[in-house]
Amino acid sequence: MPKKSTQSGPRDERGVLAARILGVARDAFAENGSAGTTIRAVARAADVDPALVYHYFGSKDGLLDAATNPPQRWLESVAKTWTTPVPQLGNALLRLMLSAWADNEIGPILRAVLQTAAHEAGTREKLRRIVEGQLIGVSQLGAGEDERMKRSGLISSQLMGLAMMRYIWKIEPVASMSDDEILAAVAPNLQRYVDGDLG
Repeated sequence: MPKKSTQSGPRDERGVLAARILGVARDAFAENGSAGTTIRAVARAADVDPALVYHYFGSKDGLLDAATNPPQRWLESVAKTWTTPVPQLGNALLRLMLSAWADNEIGPILRAVLQTAAHEAGTREKLRRIVEGQLIGVSQLGAGEDERMKRSGLISSQLMGLAMMRYIWKIEPVASMSDDEILAAVAPNLQRYVDGDLG
């Protein structure tokens, strides 16, 4: 019986192997940004040849693009949360953000997006599309389009600012506050943006 070659390539299915590479890449981009992440380092951490990363994703830009695509289940949960009755909407949106950042798949993607958006035009454009399409675009707040945009934009700015403080920069005491403490302190302000007097 002929001996099996050990050079025939990875035994993993393509989807499983690509997912492993993406998982490593998300963590690397989230921790180090784009400038501090290399194909070689990602390949080493994923235990694959760098050529395989290029084969699947084409370039570091291609890998970054794939690693920062939000999963459909998260986009669907955002849209569903916006249908929450108005009196509970501020609390519901904040709970959604907290659960997303705690999620093992979604959290690293969000970290990677925010970490790289300041320096990478492609990721910055993706972030703009997410905010305008998913955080602002599905909102039905206010009596007219101007009010809808203002209220939704303020809600988005509050959520993104909190995310930066708590999860990216990890500035205390916000970084160490419990979810219940965050909800008690921040949800009322979000609710003011939902249906309160904006002055």
